[in-house]
Amino acid sequence: MRRLVGASVVAVGLVTLWQLLVTALELPHYILPGPLRVASAWYEAAGLIGRHAVTTAEEIVLGLLAGAVLGLSSALVMMRFRALHAWVMPLLVLSQALPVFALAPILVLWLGYGLASKVAMAVLIIYFPVTAACYDGLRGTDVGWLDLAHTLGASRRAVLWQVRFPAALPALASGLRIATAVAPIGAVVGEWVGSSRGLGYLMLHANARMEIDLMFAALLTLGVLAIGLYFVVDVGLRRMVYWQHAMSPEGGAASEIR
Repeated sequence: MRRLVGASVVAVGLVTLWQLLVTALELPHYILPGPLRVASAWYEAAGLIGRHAVTTAEEIVLGLLAGAVLGLSSALVMMRFRALHAWVMPLLVLSQALPVFALAPILVLWLGYGLASKVAMAVLIIYFPVTAACYDGLRGTDVGWLDLAHTLGASRRAVLWQVRFPAALPALASGLRIATAVAPIGAVVGEWVGSSRGLGYLMLHANARMEIDLMFAALLTLGVLAIGLYFVVDVGLRRMVYWQHAMSPEGGAASEIR
């Protein structure tokens, strides 16, 4: 509740600053429409924006799920078979070194204008942070825990799943938070390159028709969608790695000790 109140205060402050900027500089609506004009456009086109928002949400969620599974699997495989690290890591770096805008037309050409190309764009963006974070977490397992597992005669498979993987969950959670924040980029870029649905498509065509207030309404809807998804994922990750927050200075257990 405290975080929700804080976010609401920040949102109200930004909207107020936005209105003051438009009023003070007397900006025309085709340059920067005021919040009231954008709210009116959103109300009038709520159904249209909602339909496109559903498409973009599907692309983001599917891309996030596929990228998380692929990244986690890659990290586990590299940890299980160390020789693969020298082969897989250059591919990870290459996936981030190439500009997203350069790859988007190729993916649309290969996968078409439908959902698949947008999901692939999101996967391409979030694959690296999830894989790198999880792999670093697996490698950074406490040496004492590993020594204890070896003393008890645990197999390599048991060490990986019962020792290294639980220890890597906080790092994996950090990677998933980053992935959730950047996943909308891939979906929207894919919609800009080639699509017939989605908030990115709506923004592009609204800009071409000089419907700037509608474009801003779609943009704000995308922002709310991205923030809402991030908070949902963050709550789920906090529950998954509950011990990390319980042991932190802000956690309840630490407060009781003090």
